[in-house]
This record gives sequence, structure tokens and C-alpha cells, in this order.
Amino acid sequence: MNTDPISDYLTRIRNAQKAKRKTVEIPSSKLKLKITEILNKQGFIGEYNVVDTANKQGSIVIKLKYNAANSEAVILGLERASRPGIRRYVQNSEIPKVLNGLGIAIISTSKGLMTDKEARKLGVGGEVICNIW
Repeated sequence: MNTDPISDYLTRIRNAQKAKRKTVEIPSSKLKLKITEILNKQGFIGEYNVVDTANKQGSIVIKLKYNAANSEAVILGLERASRPGIRRYVQNSEIPKVLNGLGIAIISTSKGLMTDKEARKLGVGGEVICNIW
């Protein structure tokens, strides 16, 4: 039984990159799919597919990105900011900048899941899900 599916999602990506895997398979959910879309749009991961499985849940197959020059992973760090035991909510004026804007914070707002830059632009706050750089 998994009590924190977002931490599991981030850990699977982190472990696959350390093992130099080309793809990683993650159990699907609407929240994980939206996080995957944001990571793809921001250039942290390559293509992704949603694959049907024997159970109704399905899975997301993510193609990981590596630098061509030194074969280092594009994602240098993943950090879960808000946990089930300690939720972290911020107002629009308190939205964190990850590595002075080089990374992104994924925030769950009343207008949906978005990056920190989009939340600042729309002037909304919410729960900081994770930080990626």
C-alpha cells in the first residue's frame, strides 16, 4: 500500500535516472498525468504515453532525457515540498523560486496544477506539491 503516490512518482523518476534507464513506468492517476504534462512542457522529460494495464488504473511510460555531452540526467533534483502529514500552502506573494528561477515549483491551485511562474502570473496561491531543478 502506497500512502503518498506523488513521492512514489518522484522516487521512481529519481531511481530510473540514477540507473540510467531510458524509460520509467509509473501507475497512472489524473494528478500524476498532469505533473507529467508539466514536466514535458518544461523540457525535463521526453515523450510519455498512457498504457492500459490489466487493472483499470493504467500506467504512464515516461521517456527520460539525458544531456548528449556528458550523459547526465536533465533533472538534477526532485523534492517533495508538501507531504500528507505536513501540507505546505502559500499565498501568491510567497510562491518560492527554485534555484532563482532555474527550476520549477509545481503548485496545486484553485485553477488547477501549474508551475510557480504561471501561478505568479495569474496571482493565485495554493499547495506547493514539489520542486524540480
